[in-house]
Amino acid sequence: MRVTIKDVSRTAGVSIKTVSRVLNNEKYVGAETRARVEAAVAALNFRPSAAARSLAGKRSWQIALICDNPSPYYVYEMQSGIRDRCAQDGVRMIAQPYDRDSATLLDDVESLVDATHVDGLILTPPVTDFGAVLDLLQRRGVRFVRISPGTQLDLTPSSFLDNEAAAIAMTRHLIGLGHRRIGFVMGHKSYATSAQRLAGYMRALQEAGIELDLGLVKQGGYDFASGSVAGEELLALDRPPSAIFASNDDMAAGVLAVAHHRGLAVPHALSVAGFGDDALAGYVWPPLTTIRQPTRRMGYEAADMLLSEETETVERREVPFELIVRGSTGPRFPVGK
Repeated sequence: MRVTIKDVSRTAGVSIKTVSRVLNNEKYVGAETRARVEAAVAALNFRPSAAARSLAGKRSWQIALICDNPSPYYVYEMQSGIRDRCAQDGVRMIAQPYDRDSATLLDDVESLVDATHVDGLILTPPVTDFGAVLDLLQRRGVRFVRISPGTQLDLTPSSFLDNEAAAIAMTRHLIGLGHRRIGFVMGHKSYATSAQRLAGYMRALQEAGIELDLGLVKQGGYDFASGSVAGEELLALDRPPSAIFASNDDMAAGVLAVAHHRGLAVPHALSVAGFGDDALAGYVWPPLTTIRQPTRRMGYEAADMLLSEETETVERREVPFELIVRGSTGPRFPVGK
């Protein structure tokens, strides 16, 4: 038979209300009492009903993640970080993928809110900057936290990585290896992160006294196919770059594939760098030099802000990046301009 909250109450020797307070992680429960209830929950393998919990209060004990990203690894890591934090409070995460170009995006988000009565939402790029969605959630009084917003930074709590600083670090790494003609593959136009990473690349060139050549900047879409197209265009130039920095690892893998197809030895004839440190970065050959983006940590921090008590201040939590040097980048040979 299904174990109920009454069974937990009887085993722990406390009231049902006290059990409910412990399960809901409320304050004003003594440490000894909390320990007895948690021990009873574990011994009975009790799993509280989400429906019963929502009926008992004003919360649904559910939050939703709105995601649209062509990189499955990014989405998986984001979901994992959010789930890790939700598990601490017994909250369920609903992952809802959406098409950024869908004409029904606004209606779909509103339908999700109405159907699930979620306690809050987490928005990832590019939805994190869609003004119509932000206005809708504010009008409906729904709490939400954003991942890597590029606009209205003081509107809501957010977790983010300094994309510009990270791109500067990678470009400086390539310059330090003697590269002067450095190709750059942009991410999808609708992502603020794309512009931020481009800005970092341009700033590093400027600081090094290297003139920007817009012919070395190609548009990508954060997927393998667009990286391949950009790689073909860059390597077909009369004066091709000696290094290519792609705005994510999927596109960098596309550039690597093109280099291999053309018979270019990496990194001796061409250095290739990415961004993200996805699992893919370790599978390609040679292993990819990249920026480690702690996506799981960003998800965890976003969920933590969403599930914490509301404050009057808008908190922005920055997560650190790390430059990871592997075998896909090396000195320019022969060294020179």
